[in-house]
Amino acid sequence: MLFNFSKLTALAALTALATASPLLTARDQCGATLSDSHNVAQHLMDTFWYGSGWGIFWTDANTLEDLYNLMLADGSTSFDVADSTPIGQLGLQQNRDAWISKIGGSNDDAGWTVLSLWKIGDYRLRHGGDPNPYWNSARIVYDLIAAEWDDSTCGGGVWWSSAHTYKNAITNQLFLHLSAAMYNRFGGSQYLANAQKTWNWLLNSGMRNSDGLWNDGLTDSCQNNGQTTWTYNQGVIASGLAELARATGDRSLLDQAEITLDAVTRLKVQNGILTETCDSATPTSWCSNDSVMFKGIWMKHLQFYLDNFPDRASKYTSFIHAQDSAVVHYATGAGWKVGNVWYAPDQGGSLFTAETQTGGIAAHNCAAKYGTC
Repeated sequence: MLFNFSKLTALAALTALATASPLLTARDQCGATLSDSHNVAQHLMDTFWYGSGWGIFWTDANTLEDLYNLMLADGSTSFDVADSTPIGQLGLQQNRDAWISKIGGSNDDAGWTVLSLWKIGDYRLRHGGDPNPYWNSARIVYDLIAAEWDDSTCGGGVWWSSAHTYKNAITNQLFLHLSAAMYNRFGGSQYLANAQKTWNWLLNSGMRNSDGLWNDGLTDSCQNNGQTTWTYNQGVIASGLAELARATGDRSLLDQAEITLDAVTRLKVQNGILTETCDSATPTSWCSNDSVMFKGIWMKHLQFYLDNFPDRASKYTSFIHAQDSAVVHYATGAGWKVGNVWYAPDQGGSLFTAETQTGGIAAHNCAAKYGTC
């Protein structure tokens, strides 16, 4: 099925999109914080943009999502670069074989790609353009992920990759989010069914530990492997459960989400500020280019959680504001460069990359909407 909104008037299309995507619902935002985000984004473009991206395919997908999230919030057009990137170009082509080749069997990368395509499409519609190529490509990529569900190993779940060697948390948390959000955006009972079976599988997988945090994945014998409780795992599960709660009206799913969100605010912090296991103010952090982005993803998916249920925002306002303040006062250096260490002033250990810069954008975007101005 290809989505085509060409017969809708512009007003009706925007109304339909606002209903489908609470990310576009009007809400007062803090202009000063959006300005911070804009400045961080400008440094990203000035320093790391090489004409078609910033580095890694999956992190570029998140970067695009964050830039378009920012532009939807502040009304600017400054960073409309999607169609210069492989994601934007492939989005326009809507070619399944081309997507298979680019994604290379990486199902979690595919999930991030769907999220970025949705956001680009949202922006196009907001500015009177055609969202359909991006949304159709998102459906193509989604279907590639859905085909990787396998009941024969560990009772279900989507494989991390087409190599079929590992079932992990993030791939399935993304699939939960995408499935429920696809239903909320466009309808389709198959998407809701996929979301429900994915949550049921995750809930019974054993990957959520006794602290309420999600470990990385499963062993070959389908047991919790005890690996790192990365922050992004804890955010994506929450946004996925919010989408499912919105789809079904079951607010008990919010309690499940907040088991994990609240565990993060207690256990994944130093001085009340988000801290990845690999973060170090001194000596040098040992994070990869992947993991330096994880805290920003947590903030973004907390925003998405609250976009679906803004009545939960007051519980997290102070925490969100603290993260934003830490990014400004500890993580941000000269010229709006942002490092990976948020919890303390940099003493030589912070890393400064395109991915850390994007993490700063995500933190500011969330705080502009749900922090204290």
